[in-house]
Amino acid sequence: MTLLNDREWRGNVFTGAWRPAKGGDAPVVSPTTGSELGRIGVANAADVAEAAENAAEAQRHWAAASFEERAAVLRRAGAKFEEEADEIAEWLMREAGSARGKAGFEVHLAVTESYECAALASQPTGEVLRSAQPRLSLARRVPAGVVGVIAPFNFPLILGMRSVAPALALGNAVLLKPDPRTAVSGGAVIAEVFREAGLPEGLLQMLPGGAEAGEALVADRHVRVVSFTGSTAAGRKVGEAAGRHLKRAHLELGGNSPLIVLEDADVERAASVGAWGSFLHQGQICMTTGRHIVHESLADAYVERLAAKAEALTVGDPEQEGTALGPIIDIGQRDRIHDLVTRSVEAGAELRAGGTYDAQFYRPTVLDRVTPETPAYSEEVFGPVAPVIRFSTLDEAAEIAAASDYGLSLGILTGNPMRGMELADRIPSGIVHINDQTVDDEAVAPFGGVGASGTGARFGGTRANLEAFTETQWVTMQSEIKRYPF
Repeated sequence: MTLLNDREWRGNVFTGAWRPAKGGDAPVVSPTTGSELGRIGVANAADVAEAAENAAEAQRHWAAASFEERAAVLRRAGAKFEEEADEIAEWLMREAGSARGKAGFEVHLAVTESYECAALASQPTGEVLRSAQPRLSLARRVPAGVVGVIAPFNFPLILGMRSVAPALALGNAVLLKPDPRTAVSGGAVIAEVFREAGLPEGLLQMLPGGAEAGEALVADRHVRVVSFTGSTAAGRKVGEAAGRHLKRAHLELGGNSPLIVLEDADVERAASVGAWGSFLHQGQICMTTGRHIVHESLADAYVERLAAKAEALTVGDPEQEGTALGPIIDIGQRDRIHDLVTRSVEAGAELRAGGTYDAQFYRPTVLDRVTPETPAYSEEVFGPVAPVIRFSTLDEAAEIAAASDYGLSLGILTGNPMRGMELADRIPSGIVHINDQTVDDEAVAPFGGVGASGTGARFGGTRANLEAFTETQWVTMQSEIKRYPF
């Protein structure tokens, strides 16, 4: 039997079992064909309140379970992702518009996230402290309780799993609110994998929904930590709401990541790196290379090669072999991309490739001779657009790259890696890749941005996950009851 063969998810939400949503249902639509793939339940505030209460009750038992039990569930989840990889990848292609390679890579990341978090369950979670008094003094990490996870549409599976897996491994319950546009690959798949992996009922609640569900999740008294991945504008609202309720919010937000090409870089390799960084998954990635900052001595050759690569890429049905770029997620986002490109050309940018679309398929686009004020350069496009700006000195490159509210990822291409690192030290960024493009993620590495890109490294690696999904508790112990003068 395949993972979603019984279609229990149709019209439902998951609360340990599939049930109708109080908020009704909504269509799951293919961005490739516009056809309806099914219907998913839409959670409202009442659904969230009920789920949060049930999760809080289940969490107490889960926190008391041994780390071996939690680790075993995560290992079985990883094995299930491997077993059902083909079906899950098909859903990512149909529902999220993922090209085949991107879909397979995303499933691979879900597998590695599961196995890494199985190991996380047994990691040391405290330290012995010195004390001026005759006692044992400890600082230990304890589960936060109920964690709310709000995940986006672009990498729906891994951007949900990146918080769901470590939160569960560390003894928490989870309320997962996937984007309704990708609620199967980013929600139903995760729910079914963990159900089949033997996760006790009530620990994972899958609640697709809009603003009402999101606001209720952040406000609910049972939810102690909110993990949000999405736009900077929405993240500000989540952070403000969490602050009012005295909750921690881990915010992984937008980006406009620079790729700096120094004069000693191999221009052919640089163009390949730049094309991958800007055009992978139609540019719908927070880490997408949004600004190409190229030394003037290489710029003409770089743009020529980048444009040639853009023109050669196949755009179409992501389920077809050889397709490099699939559809934009919806018409509204396609129109926003095209508006930024159009206004950029009107402002003086040279269109060297792309700039056209058919239905929701947008051609990979290269814009040359942009300025810091060019719309497609100064704003996060979230589409397959590569704006190129030129520089003459390292000081100018550093100034251009740092002149952004965002600070998520930075790539520097150079024949001298140490020189690249020295340049990176002058540019605020949560992630730095010397001689690589800006899009990268590993379960073992901390991930996050600064400035308008979020609240720092809140995902990945043992330390970041422990800090994200546990609370620090101070404990002292003495051999007998202490005597006081009162």
